Amino acid sequence: MSSRPKLPPSTELREVEPLDPLLINGYRPSYGPPFEEQSAVLHYCQILRKRRWYMLSALALIFGVSVVISLTSTRIYEASSKIAIFPESASAIGLKDPENGASAADNDLALLTQASILLSDTLALKAIETMHLDRDPRFTGQNLPRPSQASDPALNDLQRVALLREFHDGLKVEPVPGTRVVVVSYSDPDPRLAADIVNTLVQTFIEANVRTRYESATQTAEWLSKELSDLKVKVELSEEKLVQYQKAHGILGIDDKQNIVTAKLDELNRELTAAEADRIQKESNYKFAMSADLAISEKGYPLEKDPLLDKLMEKEDDLNTQYAQLTTQFGPGYPKVAELSNQLNQLRAEIADQLARMRHGLRDEYLAAAQREKMLTAAMEQQKQEANKLNESAIEYTVLKRDADSNHQLYDGLLQKLKEAGIAAGLRSSNIRVVDVAQFPDRPVSPHVPRNLAFGFLLGLGGGIALALVLENLDTTIRNIDEAKAICTLPALGMIPLQAHPANGYLRRMTGALPESNGNSRYLITWAQPTSPAAESFRALRTSIVLSSFGAPPRVILVTSSLPQEGKTTVSANSAIVMAQRGSRVLLVDGDLREPAIAKMFGVADSGGLSNIIDGSHRFEDVVVPIPQVPNLKILSSGMASSQPAEVLGSTKMKECISRWRNEFDYVIIDTPPCLSFTDAVLLSREADGVILVARWGQTTKAALRQASDLLTQVNANMIGLVLNAYDLNAVPFDRAYRTEYYRKAV
Repeated sequence: MSSRPKLPPSTELREVEPLDPLLINGYRPSYGPPFEEQSAVLHYCQILRKRRWYMLSALALIFGVSVVISLTSTRIYEASSKIAIFPESASAIGLKDPENGASAADNDLALLTQASILLSDTLALKAIETMHLDRDPRFTGQNLPRPSQASDPALNDLQRVALLREFHDGLKVEPVPGTRVVVVSYSDPDPRLAADIVNTLVQTFIEANVRTRYESATQTAEWLSKELSDLKVKVELSEEKLVQYQKAHGILGIDDKQNIVTAKLDELNRELTAAEADRIQKESNYKFAMSADLAISEKGYPLEKDPLLDKLMEKEDDLNTQYAQLTTQFGPGYPKVAELSNQLNQLRAEIADQLARMRHGLRDEYLAAAQREKMLTAAMEQQKQEANKLNESAIEYTVLKRDADSNHQLYDGLLQKLKEAGIAAGLRSSNIRVVDVAQFPDRPVSPHVPRNLAFGFLLGLGGGIALALVLENLDTTIRNIDEAKAICTLPALGMIPLQAHPANGYLRRMTGALPESNGNSRYLITWAQPTSPAAESFRALRTSIVLSSFGAPPRVILVTSSLPQEGKTTVSANSAIVMAQRGSRVLLVDGDLREPAIAKMFGVADSGGLSNIIDGSHRFEDVVVPIPQVPNLKILSSGMASSQPAEVLGSTKMKECISRWRNEFDYVIIDTPPCLSFTDAVLLSREADGVILVARWGQTTKAALRQASDLLTQVNANMIGLVLNAYDLNAVPFDRAYRTEYYRKAV
């Protein structure tokens, strides 16, 4: 294979272009950092911006439903009454409060109990009967069953259950935290009926409470009267037994506080305890003194202070100091030293005598304390015998006296309760007071239009955001160049804007009405509009291809994609045009023998092409077509359809043709079928200097791109990079300067 011919100097100077595959018309879109380094907030903002129409549709739908519901719902009015429920007591006449001293938890429990009574079926039926709600059309409406005859006031089970259900649906009882106030509310479309039901229910509750208290007090009084009769007989019998036993045993004034025997026994017990403690202390001092070392004792006896012993100790310390000084200065043979030694011996003998006297004194004290303890113990035992004799006769007396006192106290207590119950039965007071009477409500509580609209807006906004995130998670297509690079591990050669694709409406404004005689020139944006931003994208791609490898750039370039309809043919054709426009000799080969498109795109007749060269029916010079409008560009169409295109492209003849084209042209661009659908591109990739993989924004899936990249890598294809085609400029925020310049040139 011959080396590439050197380009003219003028052509080499045109090679100098900025190496930025994402540079479009001199401006680079500000995507921010790569997606793996991008902040989560910016990432989610881009998702919401991309899915804004779905989000706005969900918001409009849910908000519209909330508006319709708020405007068409029946207006409900709520009437409320406040009642205070105090502890059940009769403190007004000085009787004992049964809840006095009750804890806060008990008070709350009592309040909740009363609130539950307000919600009971019994109280509800009483209110229904009082107001004749079973015959009131405002309450029964059309859905509740009514009595079969007007003269029959009785309700059957079905009617009773229906009325109770309707009554409880509108009733609400709520205790006010931290107080004894309970709020009773009723909701109904008729505001006057709601107020009447609340007031009637509260009045019925108060009357039921008074009636219950009266019945309870009456029953208590009757029971107490019967119990007092029986208890009176018991009191009399117990007192009679006590008196007879006291006379029989001669017991007078049996009282622990006045009993001399008991008092003396307590005094002896205290004295004995003190004597035991004194004996233990003195015995400890004596034993310590007898076992102490004389050397330790001479340093000061720890048990008792002796002035004489302290004085002798001080004198000994003074003589020891003098003796040590003279011995150090004159030696042991000095007369004064000998004299001091004699004095020390004599003084130590006196200290030993004084310590001996102290030991004898401690022994005497210990013996005296032991003798005193022994005498107190004997007196204590004698006093215990006397106390036991007294207790033997007083036990039965104490039992009889305690039984008599207990019966008497119980009788007095029940008599007091009987008097209280009689007074309570005669009263018709209640511990429930009405704080606020239910008034006629002037405005509905439901539906709350502002709140419903706000809730509908928030719910719609949340639903729209959730829908956008769900759609984004379900979308597995390529939406970001950095994401595509990470998936296929290939460098990004460039991005082709969506406006360069014929399916977008912006293209018609960019290219204008192109004559069909020129072929499908609307695909050839670099030919039809060479100054457009899309054409600049292909020039940036050209720069990336030329500088994609060290040394000489790739000369045989194969362009493929993972799946059909991803724009590989458009990329091949426009890349060939911009290569030829820079002065290079370019051959564009239509290697797609299944669905050829190059000849139709350039508007030339496909009278013969690649397949005809391979089978030998035509020569290359006879079928290659120059493009007059683009000098230096020649195209080779696919030629006659082949039944085995893979075998044609993988033949030895094809390899020879590629080797010849590499010598005759500066660049050979081969357009091939999708590599996942057919093996044509995989077979040719080994013969190409570089392979370009085209992915379409919003269409190519991540799995397909990864599979295509892995497939080409496995056959050792020289992958030079990735091209993201049909990129939506509105999908991510671009620089304002770039967006302004782009649309200024596009219109």
